[in-house]
Amino acid sequence: MNKNISIVGVPMDLGADRRGVDMGPSAIRYAGVVARLEKMGMNIQDRGDIAVTRPHQFSETENHKYLDEVVDANIKLAEVVSDIMQEGRFPLVLGGDHSIALGTVAGVAKHVKNLGVIWFDAHGDLNTGETSPSGNIHGMPLAASLGFGHQRLVNIGGFAPKLKPENVVIIGARDLDMGERELIKRIGMKVFTMHEIDKLGMARVMDEAIAHVSKNTDGVHLSLDLDGLDPHDAPGVGTPVIGGISYREGHVSLEMLADADILCSAEFVEVNPILDSENLTARVAVALMSSAFGDKLL
Repeated sequence: MNKNISIVGVPMDLGADRRGVDMGPSAIRYAGVVARLEKMGMNIQDRGDIAVTRPHQFSETENHKYLDEVVDANIKLAEVVSDIMQEGRFPLVLGGDHSIALGTVAGVAKHVKNLGVIWFDAHGDLNTGETSPSGNIHGMPLAASLGFGHQRLVNIGGFAPKLKPENVVIIGARDLDMGERELIKRIGMKVFTMHEIDKLGMARVMDEAIAHVSKNTDGVHLSLDLDGLDPHDAPGVGTPVIGGISYREGHVSLEMLADADILCSAEFVEVNPILDSENLTARVAVALMSSAFGDKLL
């Protein structure tokens, strides 16, 4: 595992409906992410936060809220992540809403020819402007990374698509819009809903997911939305959905990923301290990060 980790924060909530998730990077840092990873022997470089422009008034373009600002921030993020990859370090991105995955994936995919992705999320994030009920771009980054949607989102980083459907696995889905369901079926993407997790158990789901994203790929990106966990364990998220992954299931998942040693990058998103209780969700995020980097009791 690459022990040289570069942290970058993206204090953005423009991709979501609710304010507050822009404070996620600060909350995660306050929860001790740097000290936790350094204690594990990691070499940590904190590159600070991406500058995010907030307009004075609401803007919407073709059912894409704050399109200009979201694109601008993700172009900057893609450049920083690409620089980190070029330096041979591991990019760890702290969100911010999930629209920041547009920039993270673009920056990583520039250096990893066949990128695999494990997408932990209650939602599919597979909407486009035509299918989105809200126009919120945090529900679109996976679709855009696959080449579907508004061309300004699709082409962040200057190339498209970044991902192939057969190299992606969604884990923990339990709230999918109709357009997302149709796209999943059309492109044949692998999705483990909470039904499969309950039926098969998390260990088997992870075994199958790891095998799936490891086949014909040159590295795997982890995109973890904290709303993938049950709100009981992670209350500070903007779009909570009951019946999610438990705290222990989350740790087992990331412990297995660490054992597989396939990750080349990661992002943890949607921590909203305004909706949280005593920074619990940020502390959960830090604990999960430690598992992803191989922290063990014995």
